Amino acid sequence: MKFYYANEKEIKEGKTTDIYFVRTEEILRKRNVKTHVVAEFTVQSLPDSYDFAVFSGLYEVLNLLEGLPVNVYALKEGTIFKNISYNGIPVPVMYIEGIYADFARYETPALGLICQASGIATKAARIKREAGDSIVLSFGIRRMHPALAPFIDRNAYIGGCDGVSSIKGAEVLNLPPKGTMPHALMLTMGEENAWKSYDEILDESIPRIALVDTFCDEKFSSLKATEVFKKLDAVRLDTPGSRRGNFARIVREVRWELDIRGFNNVGIIVSGGLDEYSIKPLKEAGATGFGVGTSISNAPTIDYAMDIVEVNGKPVAKRGKFSGKKNVYRCSECGEYMVTYETYHNNRCPVCGGRTEPMIVEVMKNGEKLHYKEDNPQKIREYVLSQLKLYIKRD
Repeated sequence: MKFYYANEKEIKEGKTTDIYFVRTEEILRKRNVKTHVVAEFTVQSLPDSYDFAVFSGLYEVLNLLEGLPVNVYALKEGTIFKNISYNGIPVPVMYIEGIYADFARYETPALGLICQASGIATKAARIKREAGDSIVLSFGIRRMHPALAPFIDRNAYIGGCDGVSSIKGAEVLNLPPKGTMPHALMLTMGEENAWKSYDEILDESIPRIALVDTFCDEKFSSLKATEVFKKLDAVRLDTPGSRRGNFARIVREVRWELDIRGFNNVGIIVSGGLDEYSIKPLKEAGATGFGVGTSISNAPTIDYAMDIVEVNGKPVAKRGKFSGKKNVYRCSECGEYMVTYETYHNNRCPVCGGRTEPMIVEVMKNGEKLHYKEDNPQKIREYVLSQLKLYIKRD
């Protein structure tokens, strides 16, 4: 192999699973055991005391399971959920129903698809929640295996990023790739020559964003850039940690100097080591956009587990798990979740009295996709952003 990744055929064949599932299948088939099960996917705890997670990866899971004699029920892709309901029960995000031997080997890849996808989408949503109307761009593909670029960018975009930097990721999303200029351009041409060439050569549709921290003070370089570019859209500060001091004060100083000279319309894009905790002070200082890399692409995974909760129509689960197929409700007013056993229904929120809505829908029947026959990341992203208002952080 020249590059170490599994292709679509190998994933679909189950070659990326753990060996004990294949051995389990062999035992069940040779003993002619055709046990019908319901397996649910839940997460016991979220990373870093997150107050919510974004469910993502369902589109790929359905592609993985397509053609198998199974039924799948799930939250809509892009649903923001709490991992533990108001009444203390883990919130199921997905169920697979069928003969266990028919889908046993797909537990590992199915988990992998939703764990990492949800982790990236959740981190992006947390950052977008802090950034609000400010632009957030996904810059993190260079920190991960290149085969994952479209996967990372799709889930970063679904979570709320306004654009992505990779050519392939943007192609998948049917968007133009977003970016500014690298320090290498300044180092190979000289700062002013690089700016001038960028302005003169590149298509006018590309925003004129000057990188201003290569050689000199950010304030003076920003002012110089306003003289070089015919119409400067923004400056970008990617100041290394060893030179930052107080990054917010640098941003505030640049903002002040631009504004008093009449360049109020010139934005300030900041990048380098950002996460959801650094956005607010930089935004308050005057930053208008954020290029976020490693904290999104290397986001903590959402640690789902798959557990059998029903065997041949009877509730049963291992120790520490809640048996039986369940209903999942969310309050449309406060965002609280409630989980009940399948025969019990509740349309009122126990916290605020608001109306609850059922959240689990059938997405696959006997191996045929009922939803997500085509991917629609734009629609999923809109769904995520529409829910964020229910989860505004309260200090």
